[in-house]
Amino acid sequence: MGNTENTSLDTVVTDFILLGLPHPQNLRILLFLVFFIIYILTQLGNLLILLTVWADSKLHARPMYILLGVLSFLDMWLSSVIVPRIILNFTPCSKAIPFGGCVAQLYAFHFLGSTQCFLYTLMAYDRYLAICRPLRYPLLMNGKLCTILVAGAWVAGSIHGSIQATLTFRLPYCGPNQVDYFFCDIPAVLRLACADTTVNELVTFVDIGVVAASCFMLILLSYANIVHAILKIRTADGRRRAFSTCGSHLTVVTVYYVPCIFIYLRPGSKGPLDGAVAVFYTVVTPLLNPLIYTLRNQEVKSALKRITGGRGAASENK
Repeated sequence: MGNTENTSLDTVVTDFILLGLPHPQNLRILLFLVFFIIYILTQLGNLLILLTVWADSKLHARPMYILLGVLSFLDMWLSSVIVPRIILNFTPCSKAIPFGGCVAQLYAFHFLGSTQCFLYTLMAYDRYLAICRPLRYPLLMNGKLCTILVAGAWVAGSIHGSIQATLTFRLPYCGPNQVDYFFCDIPAVLRLACADTTVNELVTFVDIGVVAASCFMLILLSYANIVHAILKIRTADGRRRAFSTCGSHLTVVTVYYVPCIFIYLRPGSKGPLDGAVAVFYTVVTPLLNPLIYTLRNQEVKSALKRITGGRGAASENK
């Protein structure tokens, strides 16, 4: 347990013990395999989208697919920050994480998570311009502006992650070091602080609330205008294609924001259900994104066919 024997203020915690997900011991091997397979599929699925966007000239020149490529990159890193630690908890290896490692994990998670929030908002804005302002779309959203907006999302996410990590770890940690969670996150770590955490909890609630609520409201506003514009499309095929493109994005936004709101913006004490909900948006959502955007997006499927077809033709010519 390291430094948990003495709970006086003179004791300084140098590491934390991540207790992980509660599970029956007889299911340890099965859960290890499940999360290992999920991690591999997540990396491969998102890598496939990245390579498809990069390799297909019709996709990587369009802002929508530039944003999709960035989303896949974020999903790969977010999964890598969380899932290997979950897998480790199903092995006999030590469950300890150094104090600095806990700081880095909390920062990386909130940096990547908030950047993803901003990115979803940019994707909604891009769809709004493409459907509601089609004639001006090339001027209002081009490759250069898209790159600037994405860079701004990364910077804003980094600032958000830095604020959360600094606020959380400025407090003294001198007592128990067992984190009743599967990764270092704010609510679980704050419970171990040897000081009053009221200000931290308030700032966390306001900070995450402002980021999540403002992004979510902008997304809803964009899609309200999009739906209104789609209903004016005369052809059934045009409406179907527009709804298909936007439906995939709305699906991703829903499965991302609802669990986040449940974890961070829910009043009252945190319960054991938080772990299961957190698994959904830290583990399952990065896995689903490639499936949703590949299966529901005709242009991505067509690009995959062009790439595989082109390679097949090239091999036949040889």
